[in-house]
Amino acid sequence: MSIKKKSFRKIALLFGFIVCLSNICGLIISDRITTCNPSGPNNEWIQFLNDYRRITDPVQLLAFLVPTLLSVLYSFCPEEKTKSRLVNLPLVYSAIGISGWMTYYVEEIFLIIVAKNIGYHINARQILSNSFLTICLEAIVTFTMSFFIMESLHRKVFLPKYFPNGQISRLKGVLNPGTKLLFAVNYVSVTFFPIFYMFLVTRSLMDQSNIEFEDRFYITVAFILFFGLMIFISFENYFDKPLKKLKRRVRQIKDGDLGSKVSIITNDAFGELGDIFNEMTDSIETKTQKIFDIQNSIITGMATMVESRDNSTGGHIKRTSDCIKVFVNRLKKEEGYSEIPDHFYDCIIKAAPMHDLGKIAVDDAVLRKPGKFTDEEYEKMKKHSEEGARIVENVLSAVDDLEFKKIAVNIAHYHHEKWNGQGYPAKISGEEIPLESRIMALADVFDALVSKRCYKDSFTYDKAFAIIQESLGTHFDPKLGKLFLECRSELEEMYVLFNGKE
Repeated sequence: MSIKKKSFRKIALLFGFIVCLSNICGLIISDRITTCNPSGPNNEWIQFLNDYRRITDPVQLLAFLVPTLLSVLYSFCPEEKTKSRLVNLPLVYSAIGISGWMTYYVEEIFLIIVAKNIGYHINARQILSNSFLTICLEAIVTFTMSFFIMESLHRKVFLPKYFPNGQISRLKGVLNPGTKLLFAVNYVSVTFFPIFYMFLVTRSLMDQSNIEFEDRFYITVAFILFFGLMIFISFENYFDKPLKKLKRRVRQIKDGDLGSKVSIITNDAFGELGDIFNEMTDSIETKTQKIFDIQNSIITGMATMVESRDNSTGGHIKRTSDCIKVFVNRLKKEEGYSEIPDHFYDCIIKAAPMHDLGKIAVDDAVLRKPGKFTDEEYEKMKKHSEEGARIVENVLSAVDDLEFKKIAVNIAHYHHEKWNGQGYPAKISGEEIPLESRIMALADVFDALVSKRCYKDSFTYDKAFAIIQESLGTHFDPKLGKLFLECRSELEEMYVLFNGKE
């Protein structure tokens, strides 16, 4: 749902009003604490502020103008940024509210320097110390109150209205407050604020009575705050670590990794959630594998159907796939090929049965002819490569694995190309031919040589490997071809198991 600028600015104005009210609350709370000893040198500070009101009042007014100006500037933005800025409003406006108090403190330092330079006797250290503590209190009230109210409105009203389908984290420029920030706000509001407030009240009363703090008072306050901080860190980790594990695991699933598990070993709600999550991924993995198996069965079935129309003794699909498996295992051990991801090789093995799917579009009269093709028949046969690429692309149109889809299309399209550019259908040469197609070409031709066809007898292994040797640099990639020849013993052993050939 789009967000109009007018609607965005109305929300920004509402949130600005909330920040203003939070500032007023912080001011009221701090005014209830008299942080300065009314007697002594600080009287001259008050006197200075009264004597030069025409200067001091406008300067102090900046503490209100700065956050107002920042809020206005943030609310005026290009149309394409309104969504992300709407999401960021609670966090940004809460921070802007603090900027007013920071500005005020800087102004106070400036005014004290001016007052001292024109002859006023001011205890700058005491004033700035008390002012710093008071401003900290006001900033805490402003940030925690405004953030809590705005974030509550966001979650219950505005985000569901403008983002009914979620996807907020995908927006560019969105600030994502983590559990650390949320727990920090909680710690400051519930633990730090009341203790800090009581500390300032006690200090103010003791200042007015000219009573000094004992060291154990400071130690006690520090211990309480430190203990609360440790509880905050403990609870933050309690929630943050399991959430990070789940988030990381969800991203892995999104990227296709269904095998690993999320490790949350506790007896609480997070442990239960982790167990349910792992059970869910097991179920997804099982169902996904079934889909893959069905997909592979359909592909193999189509390839087998094409093979049954061809004039071969059968088994070409199975043999070439196993031949590629042997060859791929050799490539994985060779420098220059071992760096290629296993997924690439797995895709070649998986796509190999589809290399001749285009023959389904070739007439039986041509496909099943026992003798040599005429020029016209050969041209018809050559079209099976382009037709196969088109069929494979259509069959795999819904497949998410883009690399597998590309490899399968390339194998079907270019497995009859030759290293010297004299192949078909595109007559590309050398490394222009995709690696997967060069690998497929070796396995395809080798099986055709050592297998019996209606128009020829099977060649001996010696002759088949000799032909491949002679064709390196013309038909086949010379480097790949040499590595293929090194697989001879394994290939012969495999073919003996297939057909008992000696």
